[in-house]
Amino acid sequence: MQLQPVDRVDTISADDFQQRYYLPLKPVVITKLAKDWPALTKWNWAYFKEIVGSKRVGLYNNIKSDAFTPINTADDYKTFGEYVDMVSKGPAAWRIFLFNIFDHAPQLTEDFTWPEDLMKGFVKKYPMLFVGGATSITHMHFDIDMSHILHTQFSGRKRVLLFPFEEQHKLYRKPFEVLSLADFSNYYENGNPDYTQFPALKLARGYEVILNHGDTLFMPAGYWHHMEYLDSGFAMSLRALQSSISGKLRGAWNLIGMRNIDTLMKKTAPKWWYSYKKTSLLKAAEKELEASDVRY
Repeated sequence: MQLQPVDRVDTISADDFQQRYYLPLKPVVITKLAKDWPALTKWNWAYFKEIVGSKRVGLYNNIKSDAFTPINTADDYKTFGEYVDMVSKGPAAWRIFLFNIFDHAPQLTEDFTWPEDLMKGFVKKYPMLFVGGATSITHMHFDIDMSHILHTQFSGRKRVLLFPFEEQHKLYRKPFEVLSLADFSNYYENGNPDYTQFPALKLARGYEVILNHGDTLFMPAGYWHHMEYLDSGFAMSLRALQSSISGKLRGAWNLIGMRNIDTLMKKTAPKWWYSYKKTSLLKAAEKELEASDVRY
C-alpha cells in the first residue's frame, strides 16, 4: 500500500476547510475542534457507567465476517457497566458498534456543539458513540449512507487507515457490500496484509493516522476506513449528508437497493452469490493490475 500521513491542523477557517478538504474530499485531523466542548473532560468511563451502566449492549469480536455471517449481528451481550469493567482491566478485543447512547442519556447532546460553520447537513438524530477495548479492530469498510463524518476521539488512542472510495477495486471490495474481502488486521506488521493473495493492495493509495484524545478526524463521504484501538477508548461520530443530489441518491441506493438485494441473495443462493461476487472482485482487481503495468 502507498500511504501518506493525514494533514493535522489545530484550527481551520470554514473557507479553508471547504477549499482544502471538503470539496477535494481529503481527510484532515483538527486537533482543537472539540477543545471547548464539555464532553472533552466530562466524558469518561466512570461517568458513562453511572448514567447507562445498566443498559444491555451488543459486543463484537475481531473475527472478520465471512460470506454467510449476518450483517451487524452481535457476538455477545453485556451491560455497559460489565463491558467497562472488562476493558478497564487490560487489552480486550471487544467493541461496541453503533450504540446510540444519546437515546438513553439525551442530556449528553448538551456536551458538544454541532460544527455547522464547517459544513451543513448534519443528521442530528444520530450522533453515534463507538467504543472498543485495546487491540479491538473495526475492519475495512465504507459507511453505507455515504455521509461525511467528523470522528472525535475522547479516550485512548486509535490507529486509522483510510482510502478514497475510488480505490475500491484495489481494496477487493465485495460487490453489493461495503466490505473488503482482504484482512487488514495489524497491517503495519511484516506479512500483513497478504499481498500474495491480494496483490492489487500494493497499488492502493491512502492515508494513515493515529488519533489522540481530543482529535477530530474529517472522513469525506465514501472513504474506506480500518480502525485499531491502541488503548481502550471511545469516540463519537457526527454525520452530515452530502450536499449534492447525486451523493444523497447514492447513499439512498446503498441503503434501500444494494443492501436488500445482497440480503435476499444471501438467503436464497448463498454459495452461488458468494462465488459470483468473489469472481467479480478478483476480475476488477486484475484490471487494476493490468492498468498499472505492474505485476506482483
